[in-house]
Amino acid sequence: MDKIKFLDLGRQPIANRFLNEDEFENEFFYNLSVGFDQDTGLVTQMDYVDAPMMFNDEYAYRGSMSKTMRDHFAKFSKYFKDNIQRSPKVLEIGSNDGVFIKNWNKKTTFAVEPCGNFAQETNDMGYETYAQFWDIDTSSEILEDQGKMDLVFSANCMCHIPDLDGTFKAIQNILADDGLFIFEDPSLERMVNLNSYDQIYDEHPHVFSVTAMQNILNRNNLSIVKVEKLEVHGGSNRIYVKKTNKANEDTSVEDNLTLERNMGLDKLSVLDDFAEKVHTSKNDLLNILTRLKNENKKVISYGATSKSATIFNYCQIGVDLIQYITDTTPEKQGKHSPGMHIPIITPEEGFDNSVDCAFLGAWNFAKEIKNKEKDFTGKFLTHVPRVRLL
Repeated sequence: MDKIKFLDLGRQPIANRFLNEDEFENEFFYNLSVGFDQDTGLVTQMDYVDAPMMFNDEYAYRGSMSKTMRDHFAKFSKYFKDNIQRSPKVLEIGSNDGVFIKNWNKKTTFAVEPCGNFAQETNDMGYETYAQFWDIDTSSEILEDQGKMDLVFSANCMCHIPDLDGTFKAIQNILADDGLFIFEDPSLERMVNLNSYDQIYDEHPHVFSVTAMQNILNRNNLSIVKVEKLEVHGGSNRIYVKKTNKANEDTSVEDNLTLERNMGLDKLSVLDDFAEKVHTSKNDLLNILTRLKNENKKVISYGATSKSATIFNYCQIGVDLIQYITDTTPEKQGKHSPGMHIPIITPEEGFDNSVDCAFLGAWNFAKEIKNKEKDFTGKFLTHVPRVRLL
């Protein structure tokens, strides 16, 4: 790759590793810088964290904890069965705790999940799960065991893998001749428009544009046939892909490519402007948190997310500005946030009307949170698309 750096988010930890106090001293940090690959238009980190440091038996994020995500995958699964293929042979790459595959037939659905804790769970649910990382070797093993797949699906996983050429070659290998590869990941267009720089953390070595995906898929004999815009995870693209010799492109592909060209997402100058806005967002967030502290307001964070790890470490926000974080995930409770070591407690312990302001660490679930917390009399604080109280 011919990468040019445009953004430096400083010293960052493993964003999904929540710590006990005796683990603080030996915590791993790295420098999170982001570049633009001039050959493909890919926005990608300058250096990548080794995958086993992030994806292992202690991985904490559970897709099933969110009603938004449960409903999202149930709706897509029904749509696919009703409109594309009633009983496909399905492979999911990055199955997490089974939030997607639970909508599919156990006899004809298979999964790849390198986090051993979740691979065990989905195996126990009755879905044969390969507890390893996705590459050509894994693809060939599954091909030998199970044959070609009608649907290869991946949600918020393709952007986790540094080697995209190897990844797509492995998909080409196992996809049936007329099969569909469908993946959804955070959208570069939405990140730039929302100034949501917290989409960038160790697990997200890339943020995808349709332009970059077209360039990389095409050189691996795969072609985009349809693009859908999604609201999940702060704005994502669902990209439908077929083998190039079977591809029939929908108008949505050119629509998205044109949108990206008009925005200038194929130019470094637009990303330089984005980096300036990120710096402004940092200053604005620190200013409002400092003002709230000086007014003796009780400020917490709602959601111990990977996104908030990027923000807190980039802005150097610790317990002096945010007293604690509430989160519903059992694996996170009683521990501390990555890097800044803010305590994490249950909502029952810490989210009540003694709180004056709650930073939305899970801002991408703002609608779900507001519906759930209708009795909250304080204010929510967000940084997207600009820093403000809600």
